[in-house]
Amino acid sequence: MDNLDNAALLRLPQVLNLIPVSRSAWWAGCKNGRYPKPVKIGPRTTAWRAEDIKALLRKLSASVEA
Repeated sequence: MDNLDNAALLRLPQVLNLIPVSRSAWWAGCKNGRYPKPVKIGPRTTAWRAEDIKALLRKLSASVEA
C-alpha cells in the first residue's frame, strides 16, 4: 500500500482486499461516517481516494496496537 500514489483512485474490490469487510458493511460504514466517502467518477462508478484509504488503515492499525 505504501507504493500506491496518493492521487490514485481505488475501486471497491481493491478496497475490500485491503480492509476485509463485506460489501454491505463497507457501504453502511461509508454512510455513517466510519469509512471514507466515495467519489463518483461516472454514472454507475464510484471509487475512493488512496490517501483516504491509507489514512483509514493507519487509524485502524493504531487502534489495534493500543
